[in-house]
Amino acid sequence: MTQALGPEPAAAAGMDAIACNAEARLRAGTYSILANLLASPPNQELLDLLKTIDRSDGAADTLLGAAWHMLAAAAETASLEALEDEYHDLFIGIGRGELVPYGSWYMTGFLMEQPLARLRDDLARMGLERQEGVCEPEDHAAGLCDVMSIVNTEGEVVALDIQWQFFERHMLPWMPKFFRDLQQAKSASFYRAVGQLGEQFIDVEKEFLGEATPEERRSLDTEVV
Repeated sequence: MTQALGPEPAAAAGMDAIACNAEARLRAGTYSILANLLASPPNQELLDLLKTIDRSDGAADTLLGAAWHMLAAAAETASLEALEDEYHDLFIGIGRGELVPYGSWYMTGFLMEQPLARLRDDLARMGLERQEGVCEPEDHAAGLCDVMSIVNTEGEVVALDIQWQFFERHMLPWMPKFFRDLQQAKSASFYRAVGQLGEQFIDVEKEFLGEATPEERRSLDTEVV
């Protein structure tokens, strides 16, 4: 939903940007998978990728590892036709789907409200802009995961404190509940595993980003561009 323009040179020097290492690539990859699964039903290529997830006994020792295990198992038995129907029932429906995957809706009960305006301001401050041809508002769950994938991608890495500010303001207030709702949705089958992965990953991200960000750098009022 967005593309990174990259920070100005002076801003980059002041942000203490993190190196693009294996950890950043792993986080970017996880966010990218969630973004793709939430933006549309998975195609065969994505299903085949999910089937390659390590399902050895040791890989499921953590809640996040178990969630990956569940997603791989769900991919093994899923059919493209069934996934099309499931996605439609969950997120599109007739009039609307069972779930409404937008931050404004979860935080205010309405679409296109103040949380979306604040999000657009903060995206601009981070040097991100909306791609042409994208119809969904930026506060779609897929779009927010896409942003976090982009800012952890080589060449576009954004400092962890800026990531924390974005995550705490625009994702943490509602996405844990959204992912729990997804697990409990009547229309969900394969997407129960997606909800489990999302919930556990958001929990891990909360701990990781919170611990990595000094308290004095936690406010979005901090100048970032």
